[in-house]
Amino acid sequence: MVLLRSHFGCYHIAMLEYAPPALGFLHRVYRGARHWLLVWWRILRFALLMLILSATPSSYNRQSRQAMARHLVLASSFNVLWFTVLTSLISLVLIRIVVVTAQSYGVPQYALQTVVRVLVLELIPLTAALFVALRVTLPEGLEFAQLRATGALATLQRQGVDLLRQEFLPRAVAGLFSVWLLAAVSCVTALLLAYLSIYGFTPYALAGYTRVVGQVFEPAVGAILALKILFFSFAVALIPLAGAYYDGGSRHKPAHGLIDMLRLFSVLLLVEALALMGNYY
Repeated sequence: MVLLRSHFGCYHIAMLEYAPPALGFLHRVYRGARHWLLVWWRILRFALLMLILSATPSSYNRQSRQAMARHLVLASSFNVLWFTVLTSLISLVLIRIVVVTAQSYGVPQYALQTVVRVLVLELIPLTAALFVALRVTLPEGLEFAQLRATGALATLQRQGVDLLRQEFLPRAVAGLFSVWLLAAVSCVTALLLAYLSIYGFTPYALAGYTRVVGQVFEPAVGAILALKILFFSFAVALIPLAGAYYDGGSRHKPAHGLIDMLRLFSVLLLVEALALMGNYY
């Protein structure tokens, strides 16, 4: 209750209503939950748009094929070499650590299984997804956001350019393929390095090696690995581009790429946690 003065110079008493703290907290929770649902609904909608366009024959005309081929080469050819070299060096170090540790504890027969489970099943797919995200999709999402903020994308739309087919779809397909390629090449390289590090340059241990690797890659484990790489590639290819497609107009602040990065990392960690539960529980 406060004392207010009117325009005629007289005073009157007015009641000011204050919202209880609990209602303010609930209102903030409601707005946060609504915004969270809206963001993920947009990401899901963008993923469905990309899926529909990828299954539409009109998306593969001459101009779209050229753009898709260019982005596939840019996203994969230069990255696969550096990523394979990086993972090979890290794999050699980890393999040596695991082998020496297993020998010191008197259980060298478990060294190969540990190497395969740690490197091939867990570290390499997650590292491939992070590498493609940091090198390809997140910078492309940032570039799209800046173009939308400056009005360049609106200019392209007025010129008749189909942004979804000619700009977003080739980059999404390139991100998907890059994760698959890097993960496949690095997993095969890690398996080869594990054989050479443990058994040396001899073909006589190949039967025992394939038997141990086959015991690790039972059908359920192989299916979980394939699904994990698939969902990793979807998250890496779609989340940064979806953020740029919907929110690019308001993303001119210095930290406009951090939100997409946090969303992407949270999805990757969730998929990794579900894969761990499926493999070991």
